[in-house]
Formats: sequence, C-alpha cells, structure tokens
Amino acid sequence: MIFDIDGTLVDSVDLHAEAWRIAFQKFGKDVEFHAVRSQIGKGADQLLPVFLSPAELAQFGKALDEYRRNLYKKDFLPKVKPFPKVRELFRRILQDKKRIALASSAKGDELKTYKEIAQIEDLIHAETSSDSAEKSKPHPDIFDAAIEELGDVPRSHLIVVGDTPYDAQAACKTQLQTIGMLSGGWSEKDLREAGCIAIYRDPADLLANYENSPIARSE
Repeated sequence: MIFDIDGTLVDSVDLHAEAWRIAFQKFGKDVEFHAVRSQIGKGADQLLPVFLSPAELAQFGKALDEYRRNLYKKDFLPKVKPFPKVRELFRRILQDKKRIALASSAKGDELKTYKEIAQIEDLIHAETSSDSAEKSKPHPDIFDAAIEELGDVPRSHLIVVGDTPYDAQAACKTQLQTIGMLSGGWSEKDLREAGCIAIYRDPADLLANYENSPIARSE
C-alpha cells in the first residue's frame, strides 16, 4: 500500500495553505486562501506556476518557496495533528502481510516529523519524498519511486491512498488504483471523477470498514 501524508494521515492542508498565502503576500502576490488550498497536494514545482508568471518564477519563485518552507516548519508544522486511528490502520494492514510505503511531496525532514506525529515510524517499509522525484503530483514520479523502493510487489497488488485528485491522477499514470480520503477537504465527486475506486471519511473510517475495503481484497 502507498499512502500520501498531508490531508490523508495528518491534518495539515489548511496549515500548508496559510503558509503559502503568507509567502505569496510577502512577495507582493495577493492569493486568496481558498485558491491556494485547492492546489495543496502538488509540490512547489507544480503549484507556483499556477499563480506566478514565467518572469516571476525566474525572478523570485525559488526565494518564495524557501521562505514558505521555513515559515511552515517554524510556525505551522508544530500545529500538525494526526487523524484518528492511523497507527491502528497501519497495524491492521501489516497483519495481512502487506507492505506500506509513504509517498509525499514533502521534503525529507518534514516526512520524518510526520512519521513521528502519526506514530508510524516502525510500521513503514519504504518512503519517498519530493527529494526522490523530478516532478511532483499530479506527475507519477513519487509513486514510481515508491514502487521501486517496495521492490518486487506487482503494481496490480498496490493501492494508493490519498486525499486529492492529484493523488489519483498521478496513480493512474503509473497504473495504480486509488482510495480517496475526504479528510483533505475535497468532495467525493471530485475524488471519483479523478479516478478513486472507493471513498472513506478518514483513516478511522477506513479501519472501521477495512474488511470490505479494496485493501483487504487486494492480493
């Protein structure tokens, strides 16, 4: 199984969006909270071009992203909370002898903190971050890297769990099915249209309905 993190395992989407909004404002760009929130799930390489012109990207795109990243780590990361039952869900998956990978657009140091927050450090077989991919979601690079890290698991046996259409779009490009989580704020309609084969409220909901889930049915 391949899990996204932000909005899927930890409640961080609003915090990311606010950090981006402040960062844009710092560099003279008035971007509304809801507009940037709709882009969370993408990495900076895919998010910044939505709001900056090519000239602005060249002029201050890198500096804006660095400011945002430092701001998030300092003021927002300490506020991140796990969704309920994440550790219990992972333990249930491991009982079925299935392997678990994390695939996130976060940087490696943020990923380490997220694992600690969700209390899953000892339950992971593989992990990939933005450091492992040339392009972030909705490109498939991060999931391709996770598949490689997992080793000899056939793609037909793997399922992605994510909270955004970008997760489903990226997974589809690498021939993986996706379970959608409503915990990131996207609607069931948005997630199904992006290709999700099943929808759950959050990790606790998936755990409660595990026996009838695509994960339980996968080889």
